[in-house]
Amino acid sequence: MRFHRILAKPLALVLSLALALPVAFAEPQKKVKKGSKQDVEAIGERDVGKGYNWYSLEKEIALGKGIAQEIERQARIVDDPIIAEYINRVGQNLVRNSDCQVPVTIKVIDTDEPNAMALPGGFFFVNTGLITLAENESEIAGVMGHEIAHIAARHGTRQATRGQTINLATIPLIFLGGWAGFGARQAAGLAIPIGFLSFSRAFESEADLLGLQYMYKAGYDPNGFIDFFERLEALEKRKPGAISKIFRSHPPTGDRIVKAQENIEALLKERPEYVVTTSEFEDVKNRILMLASRRKATPEDPNRPTLRRAPGSTDPIEAGEDPKKPKEDPDERPTLKRRNP
Repeated sequence: MRFHRILAKPLALVLSLALALPVAFAEPQKKVKKGSKQDVEAIGERDVGKGYNWYSLEKEIALGKGIAQEIERQARIVDDPIIAEYINRVGQNLVRNSDCQVPVTIKVIDTDEPNAMALPGGFFFVNTGLITLAENESEIAGVMGHEIAHIAARHGTRQATRGQTINLATIPLIFLGGWAGFGARQAAGLAIPIGFLSFSRAFESEADLLGLQYMYKAGYDPNGFIDFFERLEALEKRKPGAISKIFRSHPPTGDRIVKAQENIEALLKERPEYVVTTSEFEDVKNRILMLASRRKATPEDPNRPTLRRAPGSTDPIEAGEDPKKPKEDPDERPTLKRRNP
């Protein structure tokens, strides 16, 4: 009997050590300073846009609105209500789970390049090429989260402030950077030197970090961000030149993938489930592909009379609306509402 008691103690010790091994050798979660850019729990309460800046939020919004109106006058804005509503809903969910201090207006540009474009003051465009290249909704959320991070951190006007020789006439030239809009720039017909199109590498890295957090807080699988980067990399290898030359001024894609993986492991606690995609994503992607095929199959007749409408407008009868119903103010901006934790 005594022998069994003596033997039981070492056996219990070995068992306890064995059970403790996974904990002892598990990768520790990185400790972060409360309220810092790494503190995911403080999203919405952090001032990520602080820094030297000549522009008040009011001036930044006015500046972004002017650029957005110019783009809308010249680019092909998608007025399909199903596509526009879906992209806006995905984006606004990310905005509610971000550090944005301004409402964000989101519209879709009909162009094949897989990009999105954030302007200062909360104006944001998504290319249809981004939606068709993505394989699921989390990939779109990753790109949109990155661009929303540029807005939240006020990268546009902060970078304009750093360029002391840049004046109001040239400020619009620097905002089509990041994931943003070389394709949209071409669609809009804007003569913008490539040298002014990119954010600094530090701002791009910060937008990667914040964008991952925003999509994570909104419930998306943060690996969707990495998956889309890898898809871009594969596209460039398959079709050299398919991705805008502007990406050459950014951190190499491979480096950004590695850094994103490190941030996910260090800062984002693993959850039992994530949103990867929805049936709506597939419906909208198919709708865009059908619209693109229809447009290519029907060449435009230059002699055919056309009805000019204001950018973003659509025929109320085609859209199923009551033509007698009063119209909403087109300049009315969305209201920013923070999601409760």
